[in-house]
Amino acid sequence: MSSDGLFDIPETPASTGTGSGSLSGNSHASAPLAVRMRPRSLDELVGQQHLLAPGSPLRQMIDGNQPLTILLWGPPGTGKTTIASLLSAHTDRRFVEVSAVSAGVKEVRETIAGARRALAQSGVETVLFVDEVHRFSKSQQDALLPGVENRWVSLVAATTENPHFSVISPLLSRSLLLTLESLTDDDIGVLVDRALTDERGLAGRVTLTDEARSHLVRLAGGDGRRVLTYLEAAAGAATSQGKPEIDVEDAALAVDRAAVRYDRQGDQHYDVISAFIKSIRGSDVDAALHYLARMIEAGEDPRFIARRLMIHASEDIGMADPTALPLATATAQAVAMIGFPEARIPLAQAVIHLAAAPKSNAVIVAIDAAIADVRAGKVGAVPPALRDAHYAGAKKLGHGHDYQYPHHDPRGVVGQQYAPDDVDGTTYFEPGEHGFEARLAERLAVIRAILRDR
Repeated sequence: MSSDGLFDIPETPASTGTGSGSLSGNSHASAPLAVRMRPRSLDELVGQQHLLAPGSPLRQMIDGNQPLTILLWGPPGTGKTTIASLLSAHTDRRFVEVSAVSAGVKEVRETIAGARRALAQSGVETVLFVDEVHRFSKSQQDALLPGVENRWVSLVAATTENPHFSVISPLLSRSLLLTLESLTDDDIGVLVDRALTDERGLAGRVTLTDEARSHLVRLAGGDGRRVLTYLEAAAGAATSQGKPEIDVEDAALAVDRAAVRYDRQGDQHYDVISAFIKSIRGSDVDAALHYLARMIEAGEDPRFIARRLMIHASEDIGMADPTALPLATATAQAVAMIGFPEARIPLAQAVIHLAAAPKSNAVIVAIDAAIADVRAGKVGAVPPALRDAHYAGAKKLGHGHDYQYPHHDPRGVVGQQYAPDDVDGTTYFEPGEHGFEARLAERLAVIRAILRDR
């Protein structure tokens, strides 16, 4: 049978090595480069080494025909569909793919029923691949449960969304969750080099300059499908001009992105991030946004940018604007959850806020001064009144004796010694005159006067 969103489901088992789903038969010359270069075995899979160890669930399912229910969670272009393709090509079981974009509950139930019939009539198991399973409604996901519970199907479901939020608990609890990671620059480079020479790919018809290769790898953002799409377009741009080599201009033209000089392990990386932070420190909002844009366009890791913003929020702003650090932290969380391209928006918001905020380095000066005293040996005994008095015999040692509870004083502060004798009366934190620290300075002056009037 067939229906919209559901590929043909034969009632007889697929032949070994061919499968029966939509992922087979895509090696024709007009297929996209990313499809033609799809790995033919787990050994050709790039990245995800943590999932490929001998005896791993993936190897059991693909090499050993073990029935399993697997959830593949990871960013786009990391190999989820490739793994399904390997299941299609290297299994004696029927392979059926359901589109979560267009299939309904009826189609899902019919698929499960077909798998149950095949198992009962001929003993042949079915692998059911559901791409973008997070797009399934709760009722559609519920329809998968009988097949999973009774092992009528081995379910392989792929998602780019966090399955703890997008997959129903009964299905999640019955599945083995495998997390795929973004490909590294080295992984992406392997894909590019392989596609240039492989007969299924460009078969050596064009070469690639080092600068163009770096540009494509940088813009891939850890997405293997994306870099092969870029490479195919760049190759087309070069060959249309009769050029045997893809240069950086071809690469930039193909992806409609200017080639930004930026090496994530080289001078540009350190120079640009240095200028970025110094622009924020100098309160130049526009310069800071310029350097942020350069990093975004160069494919810099947004988590790295967010981490630097969190550091800056304490190091260069501190208590002058106590909202700076919570904002930077929230930005880091947002970036981790949404990724590029949307992550550019909270990053820009944080940059504008931090650059426009009043500045103070009083926090870092204070903690470094305190650490310097500790390293210099100023680590005297804790005053007896502050020592732990919650165990038998503590009072006989004088622990907690004469401790004054601040909440009993109407001012909320009492004059007693908190620091060891070696540093008693030492001032580490000196608030500045900008932003909230100006008000904090007045309050601290009153507090310190009470504390030291003993």
